[in-house]
Amino acid sequence: MSKVKTIRVGDVIFGGPKLALIAGPCVIESREGCLNLAGRLVRLARRLGVPLVFKASFDKANRSSIDSYRGPGLFEGLAILQEVKARYDVPLLTDIHEPAQAAIAAEIVDILQIPAFLCRQTDLIVAAAETGKPVNVKKGQFLAPEDMVNIIAKIEHAGNTRIILTERGASFGYHNLVADMRSLLVMRELGYPVVFDATHSVQRPGGGGDHSGGDGRWAPALARAAVATGVDGVFMETHVNPAEALSDQANAVPFRNLGGVWQVLKGIHGLVPR
Repeated sequence: MSKVKTIRVGDVIFGGPKLALIAGPCVIESREGCLNLAGRLVRLARRLGVPLVFKASFDKANRSSIDSYRGPGLFEGLAILQEVKARYDVPLLTDIHEPAQAAIAAEIVDILQIPAFLCRQTDLIVAAAETGKPVNVKKGQFLAPEDMVNIIAKIEHAGNTRIILTERGASFGYHNLVADMRSLLVMRELGYPVVFDATHSVQRPGGGGDHSGGDGRWAPALARAAVATGVDGVFMETHVNPAEALSDQANAVPFRNLGGVWQVLKGIHGLVPR
């Protein structure tokens, strides 16, 4: 397996000896719900001894419909995430969609995430890189894995080498994605840690007409394959009751199943040569 840089975020190390896990709701639905799920995840992670980064978006700007729920917005959402950090002392990750959001979000969160559809937006990437925070770039569904070298160059040009690359599936016809495990190996050869986004890789973009569908039941299986292939982290969106989630309900792994999934992934990771 290729040697990669290690990216430390608090006590979590991407590219280190342990499999890093990123989990949380697709979007902040409420203060109470976000704090409740964060607490559940932190307690589970500590019990299982796994490194956790809590993920939640303050805005989902790329929803299918104008009527879709987007989130509480930048300032209210960041205030909720700040409360999560103060209460649970867990590293935080959130999406940004505009260059002006980068410095503001960086005051609160530990990792800035570039959404897949925006991964070639140079101004956004450079603004994120200039904060000095780790930048997690989701590979666009329209890109080959080797194309990520150009995105890496943009971040490095801004003086930042704290880079994480995430695979979230590639477009495969209409309303469908395919997870190519070779992509994980190709991106890892670029020298930075690679994360597999299990829940977005089973999404069916636009498959519900005015919303995206998905096959969340397959997410754990793809995650197992990715860990066996050799990744540094796994990203999974989760919800206490996915059927009531306001975004990506078809993809989220039910929280009640997450502990078992994590234990299996941890076991597979221990068998993979480092």
